[in-house]
Amino acid sequence: MKLYILKHNFAYELENLTRAFFPNEKICTINISEELCEPYIYTLVLSNRITVKVAVDGKYKEHSMDVTADDDIELMLATMLYKCLTEICGRTLPWGLLTGVRPIKLLRRLKDADGSNKAEEYFKNTLLVSDEKLSLAKTTEANERKILELSQKDSFSLYVSIPFCPTRCNYCSFVSQSVEKAKKLIKPYVDILLEEIKETAKIAKDLKLRLETVYIGGGTPTTLEADDLYLIVKTIHEHFDLSNLREFTVEAGRPDTITEAKLRAIGLYSDRLSINPQTLNDSVLEIIGRRHSTEEFYNAFNLARKLGFRHINTDLIAGLQGDTVKSFENTINGITELSPESVTIHTLSMKRSSFITAENKLITEDDSADVSRMLSYGYDKLSLSGLRPYYLYRQSKMVGNLENTGWAKEGFDGLYNVYIMDETHTILACGAGAVTKLKAFDSEHLERIFNFKYPYEYIDRYSELSSRKQGIYDFYNKYF
Repeated sequence: MKLYILKHNFAYELENLTRAFFPNEKICTINISEELCEPYIYTLVLSNRITVKVAVDGKYKEHSMDVTADDDIELMLATMLYKCLTEICGRTLPWGLLTGVRPIKLLRRLKDADGSNKAEEYFKNTLLVSDEKLSLAKTTEANERKILELSQKDSFSLYVSIPFCPTRCNYCSFVSQSVEKAKKLIKPYVDILLEEIKETAKIAKDLKLRLETVYIGGGTPTTLEADDLYLIVKTIHEHFDLSNLREFTVEAGRPDTITEAKLRAIGLYSDRLSINPQTLNDSVLEIIGRRHSTEEFYNAFNLARKLGFRHINTDLIAGLQGDTVKSFENTINGITELSPESVTIHTLSMKRSSFITAENKLITEDDSADVSRMLSYGYDKLSLSGLRPYYLYRQSKMVGNLENTGWAKEGFDGLYNVYIMDETHTILACGAGAVTKLKAFDSEHLERIFNFKYPYEYIDRYSELSSRKQGIYDFYNKYF
């Protein structure tokens, strides 16, 4: 599909909005006038008038509007395009004009600037967010705000990356190495990682920073042996000041990697564990390349409970290949019977480098409708089970243009999830593929330090990375 961007610079927003309606189309942005050939979207901005034309599948819609120098041209273009697309496609989007990752952050800014009533009216009447999603956003924002208020000027969180997995799931695009292929890298990787953790702890100590949360993720951290996991959590415990720590999470992830020895090693210092079945349908697990069973998930969950983990989170995905509305409902019912402290429901995102995208799987309107029903059932069931939404974010190419939402019992919110998504405070990151995010206090200014992406690079070029991270001192001297 051709998207004509003529005499304006708002291609990014219009392309995202177009993709929300046509997720399977390759969108080609064109900045010159030429003979129009269907399918196309044509947008033109003149000094006093804007025009949007859409022609798809033999259907044609056009809207024009007079403008002044004071008008928000980008918003007007998006609104007109949205109107054309809803008329042609015969459907609206649950989040209306919103295509960004952080709708809750936007709602909070509007509330702080204009008050709750005006902010909610803007979401509903200007951004055309549905009543259902506005209600979800309001509840999430109220719960998230309490978490953000815990963060102080000198607060930071620590992220540790373990970029190894037993196998790669077909929906995943993260840069992680299968253990079968990368076994020889694990020992040198852990050795370098321990060194980086120690160096990062020294930086935090020198700058007198306050550690709020620790998150060990990946990948699948429990692909490591128990001894390596113990060394990592022990090194964090010994070298960082944990006197103000509110949360220590280990993303165990795949149930087939979890053993009693590993949980005991983790449990010496960690209080929050994530065990992620994604679905409780064994046939779906097989389709998506997740080589574990529902029984293995139950065994891992019950073992963690037996060993005394006070906060267990489970991740689920709505929209997996082979899943149905009924099957997803069974998964939700099975999870709520276990009564985990928190549950995150993700909507399947068709990520560019995932296997399912490479297989050219298309998103249909039926898929979108089914996933919407899955989320509605899940949200209702979790709410009845005493959980409430505490964080929410969105991704491009999500089925149904929906969202990912974290739910938790009172007192069991995933704090790190909120801090990383909101960009509340600095995240010091260790390990391959990790990104340190340096956040200025009382400002939106953010600077990033990228670790080397692949384990072999990280191991071979660690001295370069170590030198680069000395820039953390410069940042704090400048902004604090």
